[in-house]
Amino acid sequence: MLFLITQTHTPELCPMDVGGSKTLYNPKAKGVKLRAMYGAFSGHVIYYIVEANSLQAIHKFVEPGWVRCTCTITPVGEESIKR
Repeated sequence: MLFLITQTHTPELCPMDVGGSKTLYNPKAKGVKLRAMYGAFSGHVIYYIVEANSLQAIHKFVEPGWVRCTCTITPVGEESIKR
């Protein structure tokens, strides 16, 4: 299943000077495939499209950012609704 993860942090907690946005997620989290990552960096927001089969796997993926960020996790799809 695909998920859109919206990760937000405050300017005071920005990781720019301590490794950057790649420090906010775990690329080796088992059960999660990162499909895309986009940033609205001046707004301190990062968007991830991930493929995962469990919420626990997604939690492992975003765990490095928990001390700096809040996340919204939304299931999304590539196909439109069929009638």
